[in-house]
Amino acid sequence: MRVRVAAAQFECVEGDVRANVRRIADLAAEARETGSTVMVCPELALTGYAPELIGADRTLWTEAEDVRLDPLRVTGITVVVNGAAAGPGGRPQIVSTVYAPDGALAAVYAKEHLYENEREVFEPGSGGGRFWAGGVGYSLGTCFDNHFPEVPARNAALGCQVHLASSLYGTGSGREERGAVHPAIARATGMYVVLANHVGPAGAWTGCGGSAAWAPDGAVVIEADESGPRLLVADLEVEVRD
Repeated sequence: MRVRVAAAQFECVEGDVRANVRRIADLAAEARETGSTVMVCPELALTGYAPELIGADRTLWTEAEDVRLDPLRVTGITVVVNGAAAGPGGRPQIVSTVYAPDGALAAVYAKEHLYENEREVFEPGSGGGRFWAGGVGYSLGTCFDNHFPEVPARNAALGCQVHLASSLYGTGSGREERGAVHPAIARATGMYVVLANHVGPAGAWTGCGGSAAWAPDGAVVIEADESGPRLLVADLEVEVRD
């Protein structure tokens, strides 16, 4: 069966949850019009990539039921959106929240492997990171998570067929790095891999764009260019499972 999955590549507004939600909701509407059933967003798409600001301002933390996220519950497709939420130890976590087409909460996944400066602000998660939609299993990994093979491997072992990566890869070495990590996941697990990456200013970084999808053999299915916002739409051939 063919499924259509979208990756949202856009420049986030730092510290403005409502503005980013509006942008994501607009992209989800566009994705729905293309026939996409799932859309994944970059890392910390709700806040912009601003760890220090997030750590200092709890109003930027959003739980799954936060009313500011209501527009993401009425898009008519499955939306994977990444932001900050309270962790069990009192500090924030980097969290992917998944809303089903009917607005129900499909999954919540906290990033397990924090990158350098993130460790000063965030708490790591401890597993999970998968959901099913239309008989297809989707795996979740947030940026540095994807450098640890056990994260996608455990989800592939549980029947997932598509790995969704919410990330920030910057200009410079980031472009080459993103082009090495994700096809390696595909080849190792037999899953498709769909990456949503930042573009433009992102805290201390500049997102390099290049959102893409890779087939299970590591071949590129479709790839965005290095600059500019866009909605990347990939057609994936998967086997529907009970």
